[in-house]
Amino acid sequence: MSKVRVGVIGTGAMGTSHVRTLSRWVSQAQVVTAYDADVARVKQVCQEVGARTADGPEAVIGADDVDAVLIAAPDPLHQDLVMSCLSAGKPVLCEKPLATSATGSQEIIDAEVALGRRLVQVGFMRRYDPAYVALRSTVLDGDLGAVRVVHCVHRNAESHPSATSEGIVTNSMIHELDTVPWLLDDTWSAVTMTLPKVADGALRDPQIGVLETAGGVVVTSEVFVNAGYGYDVQCEVVGDAGTARLTPPYGLGFRRGGSDGFPVAADFIVRFDDAYRFELAAWVDSVAAGSATGASAWDAHRADLAAEAARRSLTSGTRETITTPDPPDLYRP
Repeated sequence: MSKVRVGVIGTGAMGTSHVRTLSRWVSQAQVVTAYDADVARVKQVCQEVGARTADGPEAVIGADDVDAVLIAAPDPLHQDLVMSCLSAGKPVLCEKPLATSATGSQEIIDAEVALGRRLVQVGFMRRYDPAYVALRSTVLDGDLGAVRVVHCVHRNAESHPSATSEGIVTNSMIHELDTVPWLLDDTWSAVTMTLPKVADGALRDPQIGVLETAGGVVVTSEVFVNAGYGYDVQCEVVGDAGTARLTPPYGLGFRRGGSDGFPVAADFIVRFDDAYRFELAAWVDSVAAGSATGASAWDAHRADLAAEAARRSLTSGTRETITTPDPPDLYRP
């Protein structure tokens, strides 16, 4: 079977990891070209895998030998790059967020619906993490009874220098805003954001969202992007017949120095290494088959609608409703 030829836009930490994963672990893929504003960095990454450097994003998207495009550029560029891929009729895997507003993701949906076929997959990699997949099966199989509460924790060692208070929702909490509806097969209905006191002008971190689903489940979501000690993602689902929670899925446990526990991952790439492999392999398979199967533009739009309500609540300090319309037929099972 011929390989799926991939072009990559953005070779920062995430994009570089994707290039290496595609080249080392996804046998059906071949990275043929990449672009990044940092010329020295993209040249080094391309040399590792025998790819050529491109002069700009459009040179990647428009290349005759590129079958599909992976976007790992800065968040504000995602929408325009995805729209260019749709105009070129090329499948695209875009890192989250798909757009920085619900208006933006709606524009992508409109363009994809006009094409009449799904070309967009969004990088919500937790859907491929073995622990999350097992947790979802437990919930949907009814092993916990009726779900009442979900507790989520999402902590980073330190924030990116460009982090903003609203960006904590758009770039970090967006994972929980996608993952929980997927876990529960439910939709959001409301959110109330609350924060510990911080100095005037300081980054509003950590942030805690109390969310409600249409099915009546209450969800707590703590996001702390300067937790200091490492990258830590937790999730516990509480039902009326039992509870289930993520535990460290990989690695060794240690008893040393007067403590008993597991190492904490240094960053998201280390924690979700297998999830990224499974995600990229599934995406490449879907490109070869001609039918997108992963998280859709509609899934991203649903998360964006919740994120906008959360950002409103950051400002208002009150409960904000989340209204999610029915999806277009293109995105129905």
